[in-house]
Amino acid sequence: MNPFDLSGRLAVVTGCRRGIGLAIAEALAAAGADIIGVSASMEDHGSEAAARVTAHGRSFTPIRADLSDRAAVHELADGLRDVDILINNAGTIRRAPAAEHSDADWDHVLEVNLSAQFVLARSVGRTMLDRGAGRIIFTASMLSFQGGVTVPGYAAAKSGIAGLTRALANEWAGRGVNVNAIAPGYIATDNTQALQDDPARNRSILDRIPAGRWGRPEDVAGAAVFLASDAARYVHGAIIPVDGGWLAR
Repeated sequence: MNPFDLSGRLAVVTGCRRGIGLAIAEALAAAGADIIGVSASMEDHGSEAAARVTAHGRSFTPIRADLSDRAAVHELADGLRDVDILINNAGTIRRAPAAEHSDADWDHVLEVNLSAQFVLARSVGRTMLDRGAGRIIFTASMLSFQGGVTVPGYAAAKSGIAGLTRALANEWAGRGVNVNAIAPGYIATDNTQALQDDPARNRSILDRIPAGRWGRPEDVAGAAVFLASDAARYVHGAIIPVDGGWLAR
């Protein structure tokens, strides 16, 4: 038997229209899972996510939902049934020095990156607990371990994701639900474009990464397949860095 085979399983991937979420959705489909793709700007038809998933012979169901809107998150959560895998990946970032970081930016980032994640995990987790099986995977960050610069809301939210991962694992591991997180390092996505475009920051980041390059979204996808699969059935409360060696430096 192939312990990484996800045939017959249904995965929800939030933030799957681009970047890390898109790569994860495709990798899960390649492993056999059908995908429900969630994004605030998800197209009803013709999305890249749909094309990549269906190319592997799996079904793709698009859902448009704004995770900064608590009512929309509850509506989304209430409509998710028979989910085997929840990839809580959607996120946002607002950059400003801490002394100038507005309440609006703080509230928006915490809502999308932490509160919405909990609401979805709580709702989907209940159905998994009823069945005695399920996988919940959060997207954490290097800033789950470090403080970062000019992103206090993001750092606080991603630190919260690390704590939430462990808290849910403590409660649910004995009931058949695996809760873990992936902590991507510096991945070349829209969220990090400002850093890539800043010559000094880009150089300082590359100088610290032992692998010598920015990560790509597909570099993260394998960890998601692992955590979603039977190969990880005894993995609970882990936060797995996919960082090119950043934390080892």
